[in-house]
Amino acid sequence: MFLTTRRRLTALNSLVFLLIFIIFTSTLYSYLHFRLFSQIDSVLISQASSVRLVHGHIVPLGRHQFNPRVFILLQGSDGRMVSPDRFPAEIANVEEIAATVSAGSIESREYEGHVFRIANVPYRYSDNKYNVDSTWVVTGVFAVSVVDPEVEILQSFLVMILSGGLVSTLAILIAGYLLAKKAMIPIQAAWERQQQFVSDASHELRSPITGIYSNAELLLRHPERSIGEERQRLTTILQESTRMTNLISSLLTLARADANKAELHLSLVDISKVAEAVVSSFRPREELQEICLAVNLEPELYVMADKDRIHQLMVILLDNAFSFTPTQGEIQVRCYRADRHILLRVADTGPGILPQHIPRIFDRFFRGDKSRSRKNGGTGLGLAIAKWIVEKHKGKIAVESEMGQGTIFTVYLPGEKG
Repeated sequence: MFLTTRRRLTALNSLVFLLIFIIFTSTLYSYLHFRLFSQIDSVLISQASSVRLVHGHIVPLGRHQFNPRVFILLQGSDGRMVSPDRFPAEIANVEEIAATVSAGSIESREYEGHVFRIANVPYRYSDNKYNVDSTWVVTGVFAVSVVDPEVEILQSFLVMILSGGLVSTLAILIAGYLLAKKAMIPIQAAWERQQQFVSDASHELRSPITGIYSNAELLLRHPERSIGEERQRLTTILQESTRMTNLISSLLTLARADANKAELHLSLVDISKVAEAVVSSFRPREELQEICLAVNLEPELYVMADKDRIHQLMVILLDNAFSFTPTQGEIQVRCYRADRHILLRVADTGPGILPQHIPRIFDRFFRGDKSRSRKNGGTGLGLAIAKWIVEKHKGKIAVESEMGQGTIFTVYLPGEKG
């Protein structure tokens, strides 16, 4: 699949670059052609228009400038042509091709190995008899110039374009391939993460479903037993159902986040009050697990935030700390202001996180100690959701950990004045 996509991207990138190259070189060629011939055409028109007969002789109008590259031909009403100038021997019969140029136009003609630029200007004066023949009436004036140097420049430029085009095409194909390869890196990485996510989600869902199914089947095998006798199996079913509900809720949160459909309802929130409410909900757990929960909250720490999401963030961090802090351990919760930021700091005295695991702890379904995480009811999605909440609030989350000493999570949120 990725190979086909890469080939298509390579072809598309190469086509775009090739079109740009063709348009650029065509524009450059047209501009060079215009610059080379526009001045020649202007001279031809000027020379032809300046020809006037007075008593059978040519008298130039105005200030006539001699140009050795321009030759004049006169055309009579009978179609014959007369040359007042002496043409070089190699172009002595140029009248043959001049006669094919339409009146009032400027055209190029090839003749005997040369390229001529010919302007045909109608003669507009009443004194129109040339002294060669008193009855020969002039009807048109042709100005002729040899443009071999200009044509040679254009041909050399065209050869250069075509030669460069072959090299450029190869370079374009290589560049297109490299760009396609680079563009595919995040796509392939996202695909692999998605595949891994689906695989992990399936695995995580299979575990509680299996527990529910197996315990329900055992209950059905012994219908004569009372609820009290099957209390353990019923408790397991309830625990696995709760775990599956939490997992599905977390998956839906992340799915909405990925689709940018999880909107924040922002308002001015006092972080200290939210933290105080969350800490109060964990007091029973503090007593049950015999853990010291120390709290230090500065008052009136305001942020523009979604109160429910901030509450969820603190629940995730505290739940994570309680899950990994042993009996007689300590958890510290601190909220305070530092410069323009509001900091939330949750520290525990748990076993710590291996250095190689720290870069991955915010990955979905990642667990440093998988067996222990499942035992504590963790889904491996809490910290991924926590990171998403922090980033949606334009903040950042950092972690510090030392094996055997504990872990510290610090959240930085942009502060507001109350």
